[in-house]
Amino acid sequence: MRALRLTETSTGVTLTVRVTPRASKNEIAGVTGGALKVRLIAPPVEGAANAALLAFLADALGLRRGQITLLAGRSARQKLVRIVGLSAQEVERRLLGPGT
Repeated sequence: MRALRLTETSTGVTLTVRVTPRASKNEIAGVTGGALKVRLIAPPVEGAANAALLAFLADALGLRRGQITLLAGRSARQKLVRIVGLSAQEVERRLLGPGT
């Protein structure tokens, strides 16, 4: 698996996510071009996939939902999220496993 493109700022860590809605289950499907690939059951209708993405990432990272914010890509498959409370290294470890 290739490394995630993460940026640490004074306000948190930014992460690029590539979302596939209407999948058979919610899951992390790897990394492509530095972006985390996430498959979600939710359809891309009225923000359902965005809400599902933020809840899924919060659960995967062991954070509260309020610690993850969608910065860009509300109506696109590629999204930029901000994560507060973890370092870039810890985000990558929690999402991809201890071998990263």
